[in-house]
Amino acid sequence: MCSTCGCGDSDVRVTTPGAATTDGHGHGEHSHDAEHGHGERSHDHVHPEPDDELRTHTLELEVAVLAKNDGLAARNRVWLAERGITALNLMSSPGAGKTTLLERTIAATHRAVSVIEGDQETLFDAERIRAAGARAVQVNTGAGCHLDAMMVSRALEQLRPEPKSIVFIENVGNLVCPALFDLGELRKVVVISVTEGDDKPLKYPHMFAAADLVVINKTDLLPYVDFDIERLTADARKLNPDVQLVPVSAKTGDNLEAWLAWLT
Repeated sequence: MCSTCGCGDSDVRVTTPGAATTDGHGHGEHSHDAEHGHGERSHDHVHPEPDDELRTHTLELEVAVLAKNDGLAARNRVWLAERGITALNLMSSPGAGKTTLLERTIAATHRAVSVIEGDQETLFDAERIRAAGARAVQVNTGAGCHLDAMMVSRALEQLRPEPKSIVFIENVGNLVCPALFDLGELRKVVVISVTEGDDKPLKYPHMFAAADLVVINKTDLLPYVDFDIERLTADARKLNPDVQLVPVSAKTGDNLEAWLAWLT
């Protein structure tokens, strides 16, 4: 049980479509210790009241979980950098269009692309990526609502991306927890669709504060929805003055060149 968000990781599965499911205990070149960092810390001689003790213990667990994750993320980052691999963490709410954007990107770029797909269940998205022409592994998190550095480490071990390629990490659809967990990526990309409303930066500030780029997707639907790009841009930059924003339609390909230019 992850004390940061309350999700579990005991049923995580890393699968290459068409291959057997792994339990994640392989010891290849890039495998890491599977311990999730939930050990208890020793107490001093101060004995707080029960409620205070529970809050203190919970905070210590949260710090331990994130510290453990950050250490593994740093190892992922070194592993990727040594091979000249660019890793991008794509985050969004469910249905924002991350997979469709990746399908378009695979078709439009000359650089080798591979994808780590994160979902609670199914192999649907990994199968779509493979059909689009890229290598993919699926990470099913079960009850978990985000990917973490250990899951990405295990996925990279199976994926074995080419040197100097791009690895997209399509995170579990969720605008909260993925913002807290470093995966070892070079950049964080938030995808938001115009059907979700333009108030999301203020509702989910941690996600937008963490983003390097915000892709505003489904712009082909702008005539039919109440969505103000200028408002979203202003609110996002209140949280993160350096964030870049790119409006696109992954369905029609409109302004896809701006997204590809950012990747370059």
